[in-house]
Amino acid sequence: MQSNKSSDKAPKTRPGNRFMPPDKGSDPDERFPGKDGREGRFPKFILFLMLALLGLFVFQRFFSQELSPEISYNEYRSILDSGSLTEVTVKISQDRSALLTAKLKAADSLRLTSGNTILSDRFMVRLPGFDRVQADSLSASSVQLKIVQGSDEFSNILLLLLPWVLFGFAYFFIFKRMSMQNGAQKNIFSFGKSRAKLVSEFDVKVTFDDVAGVDEAVEELKETVEFLMNPEKFQKIGGKIPKGVLLLGPPGTGKTLLAKAIAGEAKVPFFSISGADFVEMFVGVGAARVRDLFETAKKNSPCIVFVDEIDAVGRSRGAGLGGGHDEREQTLNQLLVEMDGFTARDNVILIAATNRPDVLDTALLRPGRFDRQVVIDKPDIRGREAILKIHTRNTPLSGDIDLALIAKSTPGFSGADLANLVNEAALLAARKEQTEITGQNFEDARDKVLMGPERKSMFISPDQKKLTAYHEAGHVIVSKFTSGSDPIHKVTIIPRGRSLGQTAYLPLEDRYTQNREYLIAMITYALGGRAAEELIFDEVSTGAANDIEKATEIARKMVKNWGMSDKLGPINYGDGHKEVFLGKDYSHVREYSEDTALQIDVEVRRIITECMDNARKILSAHSRILHEMAARLIEKESLDSAEIDSIVNSEGAIEGSPA
Repeated sequence: MQSNKSSDKAPKTRPGNRFMPPDKGSDPDERFPGKDGREGRFPKFILFLMLALLGLFVFQRFFSQELSPEISYNEYRSILDSGSLTEVTVKISQDRSALLTAKLKAADSLRLTSGNTILSDRFMVRLPGFDRVQADSLSASSVQLKIVQGSDEFSNILLLLLPWVLFGFAYFFIFKRMSMQNGAQKNIFSFGKSRAKLVSEFDVKVTFDDVAGVDEAVEELKETVEFLMNPEKFQKIGGKIPKGVLLLGPPGTGKTLLAKAIAGEAKVPFFSISGADFVEMFVGVGAARVRDLFETAKKNSPCIVFVDEIDAVGRSRGAGLGGGHDEREQTLNQLLVEMDGFTARDNVILIAATNRPDVLDTALLRPGRFDRQVVIDKPDIRGREAILKIHTRNTPLSGDIDLALIAKSTPGFSGADLANLVNEAALLAARKEQTEITGQNFEDARDKVLMGPERKSMFISPDQKKLTAYHEAGHVIVSKFTSGSDPIHKVTIIPRGRSLGQTAYLPLEDRYTQNREYLIAMITYALGGRAAEELIFDEVSTGAANDIEKATEIARKMVKNWGMSDKLGPINYGDGHKEVFLGKDYSHVREYSEDTALQIDVEVRRIITECMDNARKILSAHSRILHEMAARLIEKESLDSAEIDSIVNSEGAIEGSPA
């Protein structure tokens, strides 16, 4: 595979492209617009200085004055006549009223005529006025007099302006700093702004060389790239650029990676947004965000708009309990209008991804909106090998690793599963301080992914361990002696995940269809553990609950959905009309009679009963192998495929009777 190589030359913007690459050397949270239009940084020491001055004023205004008790005018006259005063400060305000602060000669408490006691050597009294006569009287009594004319105007003005200053500071240096983040509006006044993340053509490093396992989808999407790079070629003969591409497929198959690869190949800006980002608690916000998204995309054309999980906003209309006027439907209506409003010269392609195409509105899927629907399924064996090569390009591998063999042993794995497998193998190698990833690392990582992590610290009693060993051995032996079943990969009685033991099997090849023999073998294999418990212990446990559930599900689908019952014939007795918005319990509509329902139950019971009887016969005929395998499991706790085959093929182990 070819690796991406960055060019030594600085990228240049194409004519007509209004998008400029962001400045990576600055933090958008620290920027503010300067006078010359450039972005500078707000000096933090000015902020600290403002806070220090504010704190100093508050301290001087409210905390620096000594607290003195306030008395009445009559009590003041009594103290004045007694000659106990030594200092008096009079502060005269503009309305000629006065605030008198006096100091007593003695620091001892002074009992007033009203019965109150002044515990301090100072007190205050408010006077209706203060004139020369009062001043001369105090001077004649040898009292030190100080008169302060007027009030502190600066303090009054500052108190009046303080709330407005604080509000202005909060607006300009908090809301404004939140206004731009990653190129999108983020302040509280921008509910209707799109939340799409803009990635420039210079930052998208993913190309089609980084995508594997979906060759048909890549070939389909290469034409979309050519539309963006050279639209005149198709417009000359009347061709129109596709307005939308819908990527369909299970989770983890690479839908988002493919969308990024298209942007990387076409070298155009890439807008990425989730379907859930359109809907908000405020009415009309979703539609406003859709309008803003498409307006921004047109300004940066040619570009790609990628909407992930579009089923969050594109579900069928008029199917819920809320009627047809809820916020989500308004958002969908606006999306349909914007997609219809695209012209041939917009050069904007909408790419959407979903793993629930069955719930999308039909108006969204028609040609003219999503012109192309590309199915991205799980990779086959060749695709898995190519994906493993991509994910192991930068990892040191030992010489014993065969990626083709690993791809063969991982059927059903998606691209994300394979990436996780490589990462788990690397983590296991690093934990053991290895310099290379070995085949055993991949083996252990695959077991961890398939069966869950080991819980070796969990204490299990000997009786429980014995029961688990016979249960898992029953699965193995029934599978070995049932035609059509998949080969067993490993069996263990070490607790993994939420189970006490597990039996893992690996198909020999990718299965796209399943015949009746294979399904009967799967049911029989699932019931082998319960049959072993009945045969050995003459008792059953709850350990087979999940096995019974799987067996019942397969048998019911054979009868109802797949027409594999000779009695009921090739008819689909499905679950009727299932409304995905109301839930299965509310929307279940049975489309067959009570007599047919009874026959379905009888057929399901017959299939499971026959498979259970077959499992009992197999275990009874090979009871010696059952005992030997259970004993080996108790001793070693895990057996691989080679050890299982040696026990099954041991001489004299075929005949035996139950113990």
